[in-house]
Amino acid sequence: MKTYKVAVVGATGAVGREMLKTLAEREFPVSEVIALASGRSAGGEVSFGEDATLKVQDLAKYDFKGTDICLSSAGAKISEAFAPGAGKAGCVVIDNTSHFRMDPDVPLVVPEVNPEAIAQYAKRNIIANPNCSTIQMLVALKPLHDLAVIKRIVVSTYQAVSGAGKEAMDELFTQTRAVFVNDELKKEIFRKQIAFNVIPQIDVFMEDGSTKEEWKMVAETKKILDPKIKVAATCVRVPVFIGHSEAVTVEFEKPISAAEARAALKKAKGVTVIDQHHEEGFVTPVECAGEDNVFVSRIREDMSVENGLAMWIVADNLRKGAALNAVQIAEILGREYLG
Repeated sequence: MKTYKVAVVGATGAVGREMLKTLAEREFPVSEVIALASGRSAGGEVSFGEDATLKVQDLAKYDFKGTDICLSSAGAKISEAFAPGAGKAGCVVIDNTSHFRMDPDVPLVVPEVNPEAIAQYAKRNIIANPNCSTIQMLVALKPLHDLAVIKRIVVSTYQAVSGAGKEAMDELFTQTRAVFVNDELKKEIFRKQIAFNVIPQIDVFMEDGSTKEEWKMVAETKKILDPKIKVAATCVRVPVFIGHSEAVTVEFEKPISAAEARAALKKAKGVTVIDQHHEEGFVTPVECAGEDNVFVSRIREDMSVENGLAMWIVADNLRKGAALNAVQIAEILGREYLG
């Protein structure tokens, strides 16, 4: 079996650490793994698998020549600066940031949805990982789109603070503790209090009043699944550490029953259906943390619209929403294109 020299950019961050963990767990065929981060993190150590420890190197000083694959999750500006050069050096960059997602020469890939798009990687040697909320929604909706053709999606998200990074998780923890001990609540990552609250803003506001996170879900769904699909999204940050949840209503071109949708989803790769009509018959973020699959619950017919279904979709945003999706892309890339 061919092995690959793999670099992980942003190795000290929450997603970067999850990428290293996922590479090891899935026994990706590596000849060498390089942990890269900013100069201030260089010299530190990160874990790879149960036994190995990697010394963090300075991204600014690293030469990508001879590196086969790079998994990157260090911010859009950093990706903008290093990824094109890495691609020109012969390294295929699988980028988890938003910077390249809508570039027409860069494939935007969810392996369960559009793996064939990976073939376009050679244009720039860059592949984009979609937004975490888009990934889990489309993994669940692709089998239904194949069955009855989706016309319109209305989605409200309930997104964990880990989607904003380790500092956001720390802020939720410290604010929660502050409430109980009557300390001052410090707001540094979020403009509003996140502990015991919900914030209907993720990313910056745009001219039409939507946020960039909501725009991402609209634009990425069209690029990945079908440009004709209409999408309305409301994205909300909630005081949960790990696991994004989504309440999704879908309108189809053809009739589709809840039973038909449930049966199709049970056969779908990367999906687990837990849909029982009692107090424990659905999945919450706590239960999906650390899991690879996208979980679908509360599948029911929406009587307010013709050919409508409603459902509840939950996934670990650090795994399937980021690290796992990137590693799955790397697996297909190595198996079908670089081997």
